[in-house]
Amino acid sequence: MSHPLQALSQFASHNDYDALPAPLVEKAKRHFLDTLGAALAGSKAPLTQHALRAMNASEAEGASVIWGTDQGLSARNAALINGIAAHALELDDSGGCDHSGAVVVPAMLAVLPLCDPMPSGKELINAMVIGYDVARRVLEACGGYSPHNEAGWHSTGTCGVFGAAAACARLLKLDSEQTASALGLAASMSGGLWAFIHDGADSKKLHAGRPAEGGVLAVLLAREGVTGPARIFDDVWGGFLRTLARDTAQPQALTADLGEVWKLARCSIKPYAACRGTHSAIDAIGDLLSELRITADEIETIDVSASEFLVGMCAGIDTTTLAASQMSLPYALAVRCLLGHAGLDAYEKALRTDPDVLGFMQRIEMHSDASLAPLDEPRLTLTGKDGRSASRQVQNPLGGPLNPIGDDALLEKFRSLAIRALPVTQVERIAHLCMTLDQQTDLYELLELLRSP
Repeated sequence: MSHPLQALSQFASHNDYDALPAPLVEKAKRHFLDTLGAALAGSKAPLTQHALRAMNASEAEGASVIWGTDQGLSARNAALINGIAAHALELDDSGGCDHSGAVVVPAMLAVLPLCDPMPSGKELINAMVIGYDVARRVLEACGGYSPHNEAGWHSTGTCGVFGAAAACARLLKLDSEQTASALGLAASMSGGLWAFIHDGADSKKLHAGRPAEGGVLAVLLAREGVTGPARIFDDVWGGFLRTLARDTAQPQALTADLGEVWKLARCSIKPYAACRGTHSAIDAIGDLLSELRITADEIETIDVSASEFLVGMCAGIDTTTLAASQMSLPYALAVRCLLGHAGLDAYEKALRTDPDVLGFMQRIEMHSDASLAPLDEPRLTLTGKDGRSASRQVQNPLGGPLNPIGDDALLEKFRSLAIRALPVTQVERIAHLCMTLDQQTDLYELLELLRSP
């Protein structure tokens, strides 16, 4: 077994809940709740329903709950469907692999019925932290978010599968050798391309469900003695890093400060129903509207100076599909100016085709600035029809680790989403269980509460 794989498998199989800093535990509970909220709302999305029908066509009832429904499927297929649901509406967390919550949480809950005995809330938190950590470390070993995604790989799909495998291996109590095999097998289940960016195709949303499913499958195979390649992170032909990150690999990132620097700590909870790349601009335009005391109809132009990477990812003006609209920074600015928010309701089809919204987008110009690094936040300049103008660059957008949303806002977001799928009494009970997850000793109730009556 190679050193990086051995270190990661030892970490996943031996890290103990008591090693987790108290603030990290609190953050894990918040991200767990947030992921469930995003997924419950996403369970009603057309894409999720299409995927569920596709799975039901080939499988009878299973033991793992499909959240927000009265159905159950196998652990693999439940992880797939719930992962798709969690990412379907672009409201899940970011900053991990990138969308770690939508991968790790569905995988973990899918295998809970296979655990004997059922893990405690503390054990679930520990597995979740391990999953986030491993997924992010693989991305950093690929050179980080920017070079890996610029190469055409969608990191949620390519790197998230390792996090799902690590978390599930811990819950199912695999030893370090089995865990190493699970991580090696997970590498062959990695995938996800940015081709969706050109036409707003649904494939992006699958890039949370597929790694969740792949991580579960890898662990179940490893538990039965199926072996994975031991040199998967070595610089060898067919190795993960040489294949997916030949020119950008940073293999030392796999183990740097392992067990000391916790990758969940850097993750963000989204206040807006759009790609994280748009959030700084949404905050900035809100600040500029207040500073100039100006309304949408008094705006002449909005100039957005952004990195070449962000322009390539978020400058599109296609609003024909939900996925395309949620990647569009001009659309996000338009609805923020016209509606006062960029929440889920701002992305309804009626608004995406509204002439006023489409017309307002014509006032927004987005261009690349060579002085900005790929992940630098954009600079906005708002000019009014009266000639006044002001500029703003928000370095720490709302929801990020340095500017977190408060508990009241988090619970409000969760309730507004979960109520789309479940009765209010269940929603409130889920919120309580999640916010006190470290005190829970029986997770059967949580699983049942995620099921629609």
